[in-house]
Amino acid sequence: MLIFVDEDQKQFHLTNGKISYLFYVMRNGHLGSLYFGKAIDIHSDFSQILNDHTPTTYTSYYSGDRSFSLETLRQEYPVYGTSDYREPALSIRQLNGDHISNFIYKYYSITKGKPLLQSLPATYTENEEDAETIQIVLEDSILHAELILSYTIFKNLSVITRSAYIYNQSLHPFYLERFMSASIDFPDKEFTMIQLSGTWARERHIKERTLEQGTQSISSIRGSSSHQHNPFIALKRKETTETQGEVYSFNFIYSSNFLANIEVDQYDTTRVLMGIHPFRFTWKLSENEHFQSPEVVMVYSENGLSGMSQTYHDLYRNHLIRGKWKNADRPILINNWEATYFNFNEEILLNLAKDAKELGIELFVLDDGWFGKRNNASTSLGDWYPNFAKFPNGFKNFAQKINELGLKFGLWFEPEMVSANSNLFKNHSDWIISTPNRPITLGRNQFVLDFSKTEVIEEIYLKMASIIRETNLEYIKWDMNRNITEAYSSSLNSDQQDEFFHRYILGVYDLFERLITKFPNVLFESCAGGGGRFDPGLLYYAPQAWASDNTDPIERIKIQYGTSLPYPISSIGSHISASPNHQTQRYTPLSTRANVALFGTFGYELNLSVLSEAEKLEIKNQILFYKEHQSLIRNGDFYRLINPFKGNEAAWMIVSKDKSESIIGWYKILATPNPAKFPKLKLVGLDPNLNYLISGQNQTFFGSELMYNGIPLSPEFNGPNKKTAKRFGDFQSVIIYLVSI
Repeated sequence: MLIFVDEDQKQFHLTNGKISYLFYVMRNGHLGSLYFGKAIDIHSDFSQILNDHTPTTYTSYYSGDRSFSLETLRQEYPVYGTSDYREPALSIRQLNGDHISNFIYKYYSITKGKPLLQSLPATYTENEEDAETIQIVLEDSILHAELILSYTIFKNLSVITRSAYIYNQSLHPFYLERFMSASIDFPDKEFTMIQLSGTWARERHIKERTLEQGTQSISSIRGSSSHQHNPFIALKRKETTETQGEVYSFNFIYSSNFLANIEVDQYDTTRVLMGIHPFRFTWKLSENEHFQSPEVVMVYSENGLSGMSQTYHDLYRNHLIRGKWKNADRPILINNWEATYFNFNEEILLNLAKDAKELGIELFVLDDGWFGKRNNASTSLGDWYPNFAKFPNGFKNFAQKINELGLKFGLWFEPEMVSANSNLFKNHSDWIISTPNRPITLGRNQFVLDFSKTEVIEEIYLKMASIIRETNLEYIKWDMNRNITEAYSSSLNSDQQDEFFHRYILGVYDLFERLITKFPNVLFESCAGGGGRFDPGLLYYAPQAWASDNTDPIERIKIQYGTSLPYPISSIGSHISASPNHQTQRYTPLSTRANVALFGTFGYELNLSVLSEAEKLEIKNQILFYKEHQSLIRNGDFYRLINPFKGNEAAWMIVSKDKSESIIGWYKILATPNPAKFPKLKLVGLDPNLNYLISGQNQTFFGSELMYNGIPLSPEFNGPNKKTAKRFGDFQSVIIYLVSI
């Protein structure tokens, strides 16, 4: 039993021995926040922990009773306009312009497991004993509407998931103008806020700020979760480190416009809201219609940021990612993009594939340029049939040749886009997103298809399905290279245009669902100009995402370090590319490129034919090493050891669940002249009583030594040690594998 209810006090306690989440029904029938954090004992009455401040100047809810004020009470799902002046979770507009709502507690229900969310990605359970869900039903008798708040607690994880559902039972429509998925009020503001922000080629950099009175937020109104801000925030106590201290974090399972808003009021109460961005969102609910919000994942950790990350990783690996590839080894791939760009033919590709097979690569991925008349970025998107100038013997014949080499075959698609110079656009120019009588903005020479239209999704599905069948396709890289402008759909009425962004992403999810249902063996990798849509919503359909178009390993250290806060290492698309790097023109050792890419899905994007024999041998050994340790990398607990945003070094490690083995990555950006000492790296997460052998060496250490004294790193060049030094120059890296004996 995970959910306890005090019927008399109308208090609800979700606990699994790791965390507790408490809320209650307030005097006015609304829900109030009580507690979220480390597990506390099960009591019959938690009223003593209310501790809500009642100032001398406030707006009272009841006439003649100054002891109850929504202005200061901590609430669970606040509404607009009835004396709470903070940002609300819900705002509804009625036909007469009335914006007031009053949802009163009606009843609750508890179920084993976790119900699916209609048409939306969400966490799930395969066994009903893995979680319990409570649904709180509230009613506005004036609106004739029901509001249902869902809370799920997982049996073995420090996780609460939340979502909201509203149902119009009246004869008249009303309009949702704000419908957040989750809200929670903390009693203080003593937090540092962490966000993951950036832009193309430097996504998900860690940013920190101290909370203060006022509003702090991150968001996207681009039609995607965006390169700029990831739908993730964390609040950590100021003393919290990677392995110690409290963290409260929030991740939105959604791939379109979002808002994560933190408001600190005049009494230092902190309100966190997360949900669909209310800008350009209004949803018309007519009689008997409903609306389901996406899901927010709330994680509490008392073991610092690494504890938080491990919880997210376990949850997403076991209760978000689905299908064949959930627990399977992913094939090591070669992608032709940086080797050839658009300039290829069948012979060039087959030679690249042959070289790849000889090195131990398992999957050949043909990127942009294989379809229509696509020889540059200005044409043919939407014409998903082979470019016969490049494949004169047909696409099926080419795919068979790839398979005959012993390689799986994969393709790049950009299903949501269309080029002006394409047959699809000529035949269906009304299928693009555009506002009547307004200029149309181009992005990367392409338009966005209106995925709120079912006929568009049907057409793209049929084309993709045909190619999948014809080529025995086993991998798809799904790209999205521009954001949405001139948002408008000819299929929507004038009073429903602000439903467009949400309807668009529901169309994306629908196409994904249709494809993975029909072709369950295909491995999908999501991409959006690199990392522009790296969010848990897409992990529900594609178990991995291209982390960034920037493959420079030095930049990737920061990108992958930040990405690892909520997202499992097995979801991070990371490849080895050419030197100098195509995005930064930086020269880096092949070993460092591999040692960064190892902590991800692992693959290659470079011209194998120009490599030396020594480099090819090095790649063979890299592939063998990754294959040997792939299960550990996919399933182990990830720890961040040294923060690259704060110095010249970075380090991280993965430890198996039974603590019997570990793999460590250490990186130094710039060399140190005449280094003064032999460095040691303190490890974490090992069993202090186990004896560990360093692979390739005859040294053994107990876990306690490695964690409290540190593991010695190889010496760096300082002049006199030229013959014995193992590390030279800039962009150094070391991989260490430990196994218990």
